[in-house]
Amino acid sequence: MPEQLTMFDNGENYQDFVDKFKPKKTTDDCYTPENIYEAVAEWVAGEYGVARDDMVRPFWPGGDYQAFDYPPGCCVVDNPPFSLLARIMRFYAARGVRFFLFAPTLTLFSGRGVDVTYLPTGVQITYENGAKLNTSFVTNLDTCLLRTVPDLYRRVRAENDRNEKAMTKQLPKYSYPPHVLTAAAAYQLSHYGQAFRLEKSEAMFIRHLDAMVAEGKGREIFGGGYLLSDHAASRRAAAEVKAAEAKAAEEPTATSWALSEREKRIVAGLGQQKKEKGPAMDPFDLDYLMEMEGRD
Repeated sequence: MPEQLTMFDNGENYQDFVDKFKPKKTTDDCYTPENIYEAVAEWVAGEYGVARDDMVRPFWPGGDYQAFDYPPGCCVVDNPPFSLLARIMRFYAARGVRFFLFAPTLTLFSGRGVDVTYLPTGVQITYENGAKLNTSFVTNLDTCLLRTVPDLYRRVRAENDRNEKAMTKQLPKYSYPPHVLTAAAAYQLSHYGQAFRLEKSEAMFIRHLDAMVAEGKGREIFGGGYLLSDHAASRRAAAEVKAAEAKAAEEPTATSWALSEREKRIVAGLGQQKKEKGPAMDPFDLDYLMEMEGRD
């Protein structure tokens, strides 16, 4: 029987073909590891005095948060579908339900129109589907518009790091002296435009250093390396200095924006009491501020 081909004419292998038909995961499928949730819940309990028995979690696969039975005095502490976050906050605000919700960092301010406090932690969380998302939080338990919460960041970051270590085999990281050249170090010189030539008489192939052997078995230079002469090591060091400069020059610079005169006038009026009574103002709604400015 002829061997079964695993490559299609277009270069796609069988696994790639099968993967096309698997359901795609979205940010709405990012279910929270239990230790991450516990870290958040403990912080909420300590910061806002919410009893753990009053915390509810209405979001699960196939669940319906609108049909959930919310006990009196409860507080939703959960990770909702991010695509529905603004709708969910409006739902809770209209019914007087307290909440502390996970939220995507980059679009944290997109749910305007609800009286909430933004907590921009920006902590990366690896969710149960493997997605790594920059996560912040939003709540109606606070009174200010925005506050940073370093302690919450540290707690969630510590738990996420613990999960990462459990999922990933930790390979040792080694630093070698200038006289030891590995392939990984050498290609960086090509990448950053530095010419370096090593003659055969200037180097000897090695698989480890004596100090590594003294530490025990299994300590080898991955892929091996070359022990360089003093002159070669000096040339290499000079090339790496220039490579570092070229790398720094490649780093993109951020575009700097300045406030307009109109925006400066708005800023000058923020935080001051207005005599005119009207609907609650969204501090991020510049169109509304322009209208109010025109009335003065």
